[in-house]
Amino acid sequence: MGIIKNIAFGLFAVLACGFQTHAAEPKTNQPITIDAQRIVWKGDLDGMIKRRIVRVLLPYNKTLYFLDKGGQQRGLMYDMMTAFEQDINKQVATKHLKVQFIFVPTSRDRLIPDLIAGKGDIIAADLTVTPERKKLIEFSTPIAKGVKEVIVTSSKGPTLNSVDDLSGHTVFVNPSTSYAESLKLLNVQFAKQKKPLIIIKDAPGTFETEDILEMVNANLVPITVTDFYLADFWKQIFPNLRIHPNLTLRTEGEIAFGFRKHSPELQKALDAFTDKNKIGSSFGNQKLQTYLKSVKWVKNATDPTELKKFHALAKVFQKYSDQYHIDWLLMTAQGYQESHLDQNKKSKVGAIGVMQIMPATGKELKVGDIQQVDNNINGGIKYIRYLVEKYYSDDSITDLNKVLFAFAAYNAGPTRVNQLRVEAGKRGLNPNVWFDNVERIAAERIGNETVQYVSNIYKYSVAYKLVLELPPKK
Repeated sequence: MGIIKNIAFGLFAVLACGFQTHAAEPKTNQPITIDAQRIVWKGDLDGMIKRRIVRVLLPYNKTLYFLDKGGQQRGLMYDMMTAFEQDINKQVATKHLKVQFIFVPTSRDRLIPDLIAGKGDIIAADLTVTPERKKLIEFSTPIAKGVKEVIVTSSKGPTLNSVDDLSGHTVFVNPSTSYAESLKLLNVQFAKQKKPLIIIKDAPGTFETEDILEMVNANLVPITVTDFYLADFWKQIFPNLRIHPNLTLRTEGEIAFGFRKHSPELQKALDAFTDKNKIGSSFGNQKLQTYLKSVKWVKNATDPTELKKFHALAKVFQKYSDQYHIDWLLMTAQGYQESHLDQNKKSKVGAIGVMQIMPATGKELKVGDIQQVDNNINGGIKYIRYLVEKYYSDDSITDLNKVLFAFAAYNAGPTRVNQLRVEAGKRGLNPNVWFDNVERIAAERIGNETVQYVSNIYKYSVAYKLVLELPPKK
């Protein structure tokens, strides 16, 4: 990860303290970066203070940590850790030399391994304390206590009167969460009782709780598990969530910051901080309210009416996706994002049909009359293949990322996307990966539209895949 803007002023102080770098004397206009994820260091708070660096591992999501359009870091965990940074500096900082907190966005499956490996110092990720996790790391005084893990269904989800009714149903969760652990424990009981097991469907590793709740709200998936306070929090934004507060998988849960074992000084400081600022305190409650903001959420891609469109057009998407060697579910998802699979849709600027193609573009593509749905879909997929071949054919880019970049270019233009990739590389991010890398630069430079556009397409494609995997009704 490149050096964060608001700690740039402390760079030379950090280097003077022995923060490892192999950079020679910088050339004119050559950016100096610190790749926090590649520096392996293990130690307690006294060592962090000496180095003047604390690395916070946290997931990149809509409430815990994100960058707004202006590049400002925001989020519940960002604000809490910034307050902790201020507490530490009141105690130890000299006039000009302060301890700097570096925020390292990390997927949930890497949080604990990277902490143990010395690639971070604190996990700030609304992490539930579990016996399995306590074998690996230590936890601070809880930020929140009495947390319940509850079942959440969509408005069109199955009727559930008890936890036993989960038997035989499919539940969608991130496999790195405590929710997956709870479901596995429940399956042990079902196995002893000779009941059908819960089908635990793993969400992609980049999906956070609000991403899954967003999909449940849109009837993309029927059932998930989450902490009650999160379900209640997002219910104010996702009105179609059906929370089942009496159907609990875990009660009296505790959420806390994580850190490496044998770190008594850090534990002492974190405990003192969380005692003052946990949820329920004035500070904690105020921060929760700060992030109750509405965004443009994913549409209901698997409404029965929409599914009729999906099935009607599936063969057309399969035909041309096979021709141009692109995953047809991704292309169908883009068609839904563009027009809700509506060939009659026409935009204010004149874009036409399912793939919202401009007439001039249609002529250049030489696919025939784009007023006809078959030609329209042909044109949209052909254009994505053109973008991939012209701009993203490098073998170092995975097939999925080639298409994700093409979608971003479809929305924002290839020149703009290439500029974002260049900036990502200069800032220590991977210019060949969209999610959590170039995506972050896009959020800063051009706002939410393109980020949400690519994200929605990916979510839609996941939903369609899940629909196709559902067992046939008897």
